[in-house]
Amino acid sequence: MNAQSDFSSEIAMKTDDVLRVELEVFRREHRDLDDSIRALQDRGTADQLTLQRLKKKKLQLKDRIAMIEDRLTPDIIA
Repeated sequence: MNAQSDFSSEIAMKTDDVLRVELEVFRREHRDLDDSIRALQDRGTADQLTLQRLKKKKLQLKDRIAMIEDRLTPDIIA
């Protein structure tokens, strides 16, 4: 199993209230990473490996946020 499917099964076992709290935590962490990346780029002193790791972490958080939002948002049949 990969990390994505592990997280999917983990989401399935949690209540909506827990997921809403996690969603806010992940959103905040995503914003913080975005600020950190921007600050490092603006200073021009960051090494590329650090930036690459931060960006990868940010993308992973974005995927988690999307999964939780999908779970919390009911499907609407048009």
